[in-house]
Amino acid sequence: MEINRLHRWDVSEDEAVAIQQRLRALVVTENGFDPAEVHTIAGIDASYRDKAYAAVVVLALPDLEIVEQVVAERETPFPYIPGLLSFREAPAVLDAMEKLTTRPDLLMFDGQGIAHPRRLGIAAHMGVYLNMPSIGCAKSRLTGTYQEPGPAAGDISPLMAGRERIGVVLRSKPRTNPLFVSIGHLIDLSTATSYVLQTLRGYRLPEPTRQADRLAGVR
Repeated sequence: MEINRLHRWDVSEDEAVAIQQRLRALVVTENGFDPAEVHTIAGIDASYRDKAYAAVVVLALPDLEIVEQVVAERETPFPYIPGLLSFREAPAVLDAMEKLTTRPDLLMFDGQGIAHPRRLGIAAHMGVYLNMPSIGCAKSRLTGTYQEPGPAAGDISPLMAGRERIGVVLRSKPRTNPLFVSIGHLIDLSTATSYVLQTLRGYRLPEPTRQADRLAGVR
């Protein structure tokens, strides 16, 4: 998959924040695609130990059979700074994306979309960078307030930043901690939530990010 490089990643903390502030204005919070034309969804996750490790798993919809999976690793000089995780992990994610022979129709990240202090978590950042529809589906809250959703799978509550709704808190499985779903790019919140629900298969994580999480951690 060919990728046009939008900006450098070897930047200072101040430069990274400035990039986020610039790109946040480019996030589109409406569907930029026809759901009838969405046949594949890619789960994307990255982990960091001595290096950054990224995994992309492309699944067919609706059966969620694996179409393709790739991994990449690279050194990264960017330190761990809350709110700037994409600058630490995205270069490896882009390396993995470049290995794909299949261009997925939709991206689902194990991370935040606009549910981020500057409204540009890794799902939103990568969605804008790649100009592709993307969803943030995180395992923990980065920002915002919420009331605990109900106990049943599928129960949701709004994730709020003041009066702004920045995501939903979704109970994906009974007796487990909820997920935090938010818009990445070129998608609205109800559609993003719908794809998370469609790809649940009895686990806490939806199948795209569950498969990517498994693959990224196998080292």
